[in-house]
Parts: sequence; C-alpha cells; structure tokens
Amino acid sequence: MSNYEKHALTEFRAASWVDENGRYKDEMQGLICEHVLGLLKVFSDEGHSGTTAPYTINLFSKLAKFDPIVPLTGEDWEWVEVSEGIYQNKRCSAVFKQTDRHDGQPYYLDGKVFWEWYKSDGEMSKSYFTGGDSQVPIVFPYTPKSEYVFRATEQYPNEIIDE
Repeated sequence: MSNYEKHALTEFRAASWVDENGRYKDEMQGLICEHVLGLLKVFSDEGHSGTTAPYTINLFSKLAKFDPIVPLTGEDWEWVEVSEGIYQNKRCSAVFKQTDRHDGQPYYLDGKVFWEWYKSDGEMSKSYFTGGDSQVPIVFPYTPKSEYVFRATEQYPNEIIDE
C-alpha cells in the first residue's frame, strides 16, 4: 500500500467516514472512497514525485472537471451547432454564440456567479446561483473565469455578517 493510500485512509477516518475497524459508515461514501483509493494507486504506481506530482494533479483536475487546459481560441473546429443558429463550444460547455444575438458575440454563461447569505440550523452559509444576468460577452483567446458577486437580501444586506 502506497503512502498516498495510507494517507487517504487516515483522512477517511478523521472525516468519520470509516469506523475504527476501517468499515465505511455510508455505502455511497464508501464507493467514492474506494474509487479515490484506486486513483491514488494508479498515481502512486506511475512514480510521480515532487516535480511531476503537482503538474499531473493540476492537469488531471482540469480534465476531470471538463475544464480547458489552454485558452479557448474561438476557431471553427471548437464549435458545434446545438440548435438552429446556436453554437456551443466543445472545449467549454458554458461558452456559446448565436448568429442572431449581438452579431454572434460569444458569451460565457457562468461569467458572474451570484451569492447571498442564508441561515440554516443556526449556521450562516452562502448560497451560489447563476441566471440570465450571469452571461458575459467574451473575446478570444479566452480562459473561462467566473466573477463572484454578492447579492444583498432584505435580511442580509451586507457582505460581512457580524453574528
């Protein structure tokens, strides 16, 4: 068993996902943990170290989240027509262009992610959401990036909460 796997098992116990005998307390969490252990075994077997490990982790993370690894170009090969006159970028599914909208100006659906405070069981938390106001026009080359914008509510009108 690799150090990666040993570390993961220690963390699973610290998170209370396993009992003192190493048995998972929740079936779904157990399946996810087993998958992660499999990925860590492959990672360890590949012999990654201080130089290659962070690079590989970053690259894998981006690809596993379907994020692009280099800026979008907007070239024709990057687009697929999903409806008449509406094109979606193959490399970033939240980038679109429409021939009948703003002269075909491409836009990013998640350009603005709004957040607001809410209280649940006495704990303050942030609620994140997107909508029609989230779309931002883009210019290529483009690296998708979301701006997080506070939305005031009547109950919580300020970004800073003193409770």
